[in-house]
Amino acid sequence: MTLILPTYQGELETYAPAGTPLVPRAPKVPLTRTAFAAAHVVSDPMLDHTPRVGRPAVDWDATLQFREGLWDQGLGLAEAMDTAQRGMGVDWDTALELIQRTMAAARVHSLSPRVACGAGTDHADPESLRSADDILAAYEHQAQAIEEAGGQLILMASRAFTAINAGPDVYHNVYRALIDGSSEPVILHWLGDMFDPALKGYWGSNEIETASDFVLSLISENPAKVDGIKISLLDQAHEETFRARLPEGVRLYTGDDFNYADLIAGDGKHYSHALLGIFAAIAPAASQALEALAENDMEKYHALLAPTVPLSREIFKAPTRFYKAGIAFLAWLNQAQSHFVMPAGFQSSRGVCHYAQVFRLADQAGLLLSPDEATARMKTLLKLYGIEQ
Repeated sequence: MTLILPTYQGELETYAPAGTPLVPRAPKVPLTRTAFAAAHVVSDPMLDHTPRVGRPAVDWDATLQFREGLWDQGLGLAEAMDTAQRGMGVDWDTALELIQRTMAAARVHSLSPRVACGAGTDHADPESLRSADDILAAYEHQAQAIEEAGGQLILMASRAFTAINAGPDVYHNVYRALIDGSSEPVILHWLGDMFDPALKGYWGSNEIETASDFVLSLISENPAKVDGIKISLLDQAHEETFRARLPEGVRLYTGDDFNYADLIAGDGKHYSHALLGIFAAIAPAASQALEALAENDMEKYHALLAPTVPLSREIFKAPTRFYKAGIAFLAWLNQAQSHFVMPAGFQSSRGVCHYAQVFRLADQAGLLLSPDEATARMKTLLKLYGIEQ
């Protein structure tokens, strides 16, 4: 089955899917890396009558089935993060309902999956967050709700700090209280401005080394209450240097969707765990590669993950914050949802040439689970763009 795809050069080419689809399955051995996949939400287009106004309409059945599919493959879940369009179409009330529904489903899942949930400040009017006490109270509101639902806390990076040009003292006061006051060890969240331009200067400095020194000092004050830190700066050298300086027992969760394969494999002394949006899109390859890593089969590990890296770099290319569209697109191609509609119409954030390239690269990585159905769906999208087959 062939189709005509556009290229970035403004041309059309005939393409025939030829990849061998990976079959999703549970790992055969315990994994040696903790791996959280950050999942998106599936919209309900029949109920979303006025996009961008009010709460988004969510297809809860499809959203939870997607998560169960990740759990079935041995992956943990990072819930209600930026992949789920927090602050970009999904509000806190919807995020909280998502967390509560997810935790209920996790409690009855046979593999007892790990779930960590994003706590932020996005329910509050930004104009009301003018001091450390204001920001702390907003975080605590969400953290309490997450802990009551049974979720582990991920302390999401908040735009409230950079909006007031907060210095290190403000960050220290807020994070110190949140870390020390949590019921279980938390995961910190360092999201670079390539993911959210409003976060430029996070931790109170535009200098990455100064910011690194600050957050390492923060962790070292009470490392027993810090499970780890997710770093999404797309800078492999920085992550390798940073993780070598972490206190013993504190994990580095890579959020580097460009260099995750090498970072997770490690350098022989240190390695990264994973908290990645791309793992939701490449779950079969990620799960089976981590299984190979646990079996010390590095050749198989790299053979499985290497073809996913060009796909991930395409999905997360600049403007990186639009990557969520590629995650939902692959979910649609793979029949995890019946449509390609996102909260706030976010599917329009990428163009047809991007989606065509994602299709090619997913096929080459063995991630079009049913190539014929994926091809039929791709043809439907192409027709909407005036590309007849």
